[in-house]
Amino acid sequence: MARTPDGKNTSGRGQRDLKVKVKTARGRKSSSTRWLQRQLNDPYVKRAQADGYRGRAAYKIMELDDKYRFLLPGARVIDLGCAPGGWCQVAAARVNASGTRPGKPVGTILGVDLQPVEPIPGCEIHQLDFMADGADETLRGWMDDACADVVMSDMAAASSGHKQTDHLRIIALCEAAAELAFDVLDEGGTFVSKVLAGGAEGDLQKLLKTRFLKVANVKPPASRADSSEKFVVATGFRG
Repeated sequence: MARTPDGKNTSGRGQRDLKVKVKTARGRKSSSTRWLQRQLNDPYVKRAQADGYRGRAAYKIMELDDKYRFLLPGARVIDLGCAPGGWCQVAAARVNASGTRPGKPVGTILGVDLQPVEPIPGCEIHQLDFMADGADETLRGWMDDACADVVMSDMAAASSGHKQTDHLRIIALCEAAAELAFDVLDEGGTFVSKVLAGGAEGDLQKLLKTRFLKVANVKPPASRADSSEKFVVATGFRG
């Protein structure tokens, strides 16, 4: 029997009774109405609200880490494009950034984004364009010149409404994030990034395979089935 993340039965009449319908309001596009209705009926959105996470994306990194185990206590993590902060929240708890797990090493979380992000316990967050000249040196300075164990990115370019253009834009972001990871990762480190399926990701895969021992493409359960997004998880950085 299929169940949602909050444990409710997703089959049969019970699910239809729970569905929230949104009326089209004057001035609101039909696409916006569909998005709002999907949000209101998304079990991961409801679970994020109940668990205190800043967005449903928190469960994506949670599920990826459950499978590949890269957010270990004591790990040094860089979160690129960290707004609104859901990935930072998950990472901070798992690497013991606040030191609340006695006997476990204390990790660090460094989050950066183009826009301001509300503070998150155990995380150091800065407003930064990571693609700007010297950004990798700035990041290293914030990390006291230490290398990172994990570089992760859930970034997406602003939608243009043209599928192929959006695909190329996010692949360009992923490639830039990967290049930064090559500069700041410690040997054996992990790179995690969102990509969109669309054909141009092949070159990114080839690039990562030259620098990491293993490269996997994953669509975690928290990623919507109708979305073209997937995640690349590259482990064992060669240094």
